[in-house]
Amino acid sequence: MYGSRGAGASAGRRMSAVVLGAALLITGCSSDGGDGSEPGADAGAGITQQPKDTAPFWVNPQGTAAQQVAALEKAGKKQDAEHIRKIAEQPVAEWVGPDDPEAQTRGFTEAADKAGRTALLVLYNIPHRDCGQYSQGGAADGNAYREWLDGVAAGIGDRSATVILEPDALLHLVDGCTPEQFHEERYDLLKGAVTKLKSLKNTKVYLDAGNAGWQNPDQIFEPLKRAGIEQADGFSVNVSNFYSTDDSIAYGKQLSAKVGGKHFVIDTSRNGKGPYTQGSPDERWCNPPGRALGETPTTKTADPLVDAYLWVKRPGESDGECKGGPKAGQWWADYALKLAKASS
Repeated sequence: MYGSRGAGASAGRRMSAVVLGAALLITGCSSDGGDGSEPGADAGAGITQQPKDTAPFWVNPQGTAAQQVAALEKAGKKQDAEHIRKIAEQPVAEWVGPDDPEAQTRGFTEAADKAGRTALLVLYNIPHRDCGQYSQGGAADGNAYREWLDGVAAGIGDRSATVILEPDALLHLVDGCTPEQFHEERYDLLKGAVTKLKSLKNTKVYLDAGNAGWQNPDQIFEPLKRAGIEQADGFSVNVSNFYSTDDSIAYGKQLSAKVGGKHFVIDTSRNGKGPYTQGSPDERWCNPPGRALGETPTTKTADPLVDAYLWVKRPGESDGECKGGPKAGQWWADYALKLAKASS
């Protein structure tokens, strides 16, 4: 994440697939959280899928929030467990980690397919990711990224998947955060990723296009074109950020008009009370207090150009080591509980 303009914790990216592994998705094996302060459960939390006609995306019954629910129930904290259940029972994106991407995506898509749902995946491994900030990292170079992407595609196969492609990758080209010498390679990698993923039978792809706080679609529509938006299904907005759904729709429609009327999706995971306006503008995106969960994931949206409201950012996971938070992507039980309670 870069200042207040990027994905807003592009971060919070816990590479959960690495932790759970394909086998754990089905067996539900996990550690015990004991006092309920950390995720972990030796019994399920009773998480089921949402109605398919409302939210066709897969709910991971052994996700971090589900484990938190089970741990809280075991500790006798029933009310807190019910608050966290608001997160656990919704389909939340799985961020594909750097290790063995084929096994990760196969595990997620097979589990989703078995439940009759679509896997929602985020690819966040572009070289020189996040400009050395909280979520820095990514593939070592272009060839490593292409090899990783091949694994992702092999794991998805013909199963149904919706992919959010590389949050912040384009914005960081436009805002100068990513050095000029890496620009051409990044465009090539993104365009290649769109082509590779769209060659799959049942995969939809949305290129990330920033958020309403960016407020400058004139600067990003050409980069979107260079990155392959024409071949993609559309673009994503507000990933890991807090801008309202109304503002996100307005931003997305402005941008859509400049890229051939492409559709888009909105991350509504934490935008229930809009953006934080206090403190340093450069870190308002990072673990802001007083926020709330937004509209639950659905394909029934307020505008025909909006394909879905999604929970791309995983609510309850830290944006980074700011405002008392743990490292980016780690579960922060207290913050998760506050988000859920604020949504009552």
